[in-house]
Amino acid sequence: MTAAVDDDLWSAVGDPTRRRMLDLLLADGEGTATSLSERLPVTRQAVAKHLGVLDRVGLVHGTPSGRERRYRVDEAQLARAIAQLSAVGAAWDGRLRRIKRIAEAVQRGKDQH
Repeated sequence: MTAAVDDDLWSAVGDPTRRRMLDLLLADGEGTATSLSERLPVTRQAVAKHLGVLDRVGLVHGTPSGRERRYRVDEAQLARAIAQLSAVGAAWDGRLRRIKRIAEAVQRGKDQH
């Protein structure tokens, strides 16, 4: 693999609610815990906790805005996450091709006997 896998990053995006939050933030450009909770089936407090997880791994950054924080996706960190996923996918594609070749060779051996 060309990119080291960041377990904390993948743990953060492993949650479907956090992935949906990232989708909303990307579509809207920014959002607050309140604005996100209005569009998700979770409480504002739950959204705030999810945003804290995403912030700790660097996928979002919040800036104070009155009584709330406005969150934006860190596109460089998101690109890093996508590169990691691509590297993991490529590595598994290679492994699966090798397994297929081995299985085909075993089958050919059985067919010859």
